Amino acid sequence: MERMPYATDLSSEQWALIEPLITAWKQERVARSATGDPGSCDLREVVNALLYQNRTGCQWRLLPHDLPAWSAVFYYFTLWRQDGLDQRIQEILRCQVRERSRRLEDPSLVIIDTQSVRVAAGVPKETTGLDANKKTPGRKRGLAVDVLGLIIGVVILTASAHDNGAGIALLDQAAERCGMRLEKVLVDQGFKDAVIIHGAVKDITVEVVRRNPDDEGKGSSRNRSGGWSSRSTAPSCCSGASPATTTTGPTTRPPASTGPPPPECSAASPPLPPPGGTTWSWQRERQRTPAAAADRAR
Repeated sequence: MERMPYATDLSSEQWALIEPLITAWKQERVARSATGDPGSCDLREVVNALLYQNRTGCQWRLLPHDLPAWSAVFYYFTLWRQDGLDQRIQEILRCQVRERSRRLEDPSLVIIDTQSVRVAAGVPKETTGLDANKKTPGRKRGLAVDVLGLIIGVVILTASAHDNGAGIALLDQAAERCGMRLEKVLVDQGFKDAVIIHGAVKDITVEVVRRNPDDEGKGSSRNRSGGWSSRSTAPSCCSGASPATTTTGPTTRPPASTGPPPPECSAASPPLPPPGGTTWSWQRERQRTPAAAADRAR
């Protein structure tokens, strides 16, 4: 009997994109096994269970009963990571998205950046640290993305690790996955000479993007995620512009303004009262019009 679909389930079109890779992996796995038993688990349902767990963040043992057993889902998840199937699927999908955007499969420019994040209370202290610069305890995650925001490489370190360690590891991943087409990598001022030298060894130009002091607080500013966004000096609810976004990752909070805070404004807020403290009203405004004065003169 068919189950009710979840919002995270793969569509038929999405499954058609990755089914050949999973089927080829399964055939190779069966050929290497001693018994040759292909198993009876529906691998499409395994992928649906992984997507459900990734979206909801539930524990493995708390997967719904109408999905495959949690032990089978975790078994295939571990095998796919060990065999690199998850990475091959990600690379194929990334290349298809780039081609759909009329770009070549591999980028020639990559953006690298890191971000320190806090962790849950139960995370072992051996895998965490303290970012001395940002005073953030936890872990440091690094991303290498292209100009479309598609992930090229990921690295997770303790928050106490220097950006150079993440930058060197991400350079290696980008060089391996982009091949000879990769020419330039953009980083911020947190990355030092070690990353630049490592890129020169791999024949990759590493450019440190420095903040222009003349543009402080206005115009374009660089996000910690490696992207660029346009930030207006007026509140977005007043100007009608949407908040700045970037496709390369989460956007951090803009620096605090040194001037007085802007007035609260929204579609439901009434206009500000005029000087003198008198409350604004439509009746009082109509009395100020020439037509109202003529009526009073009569």
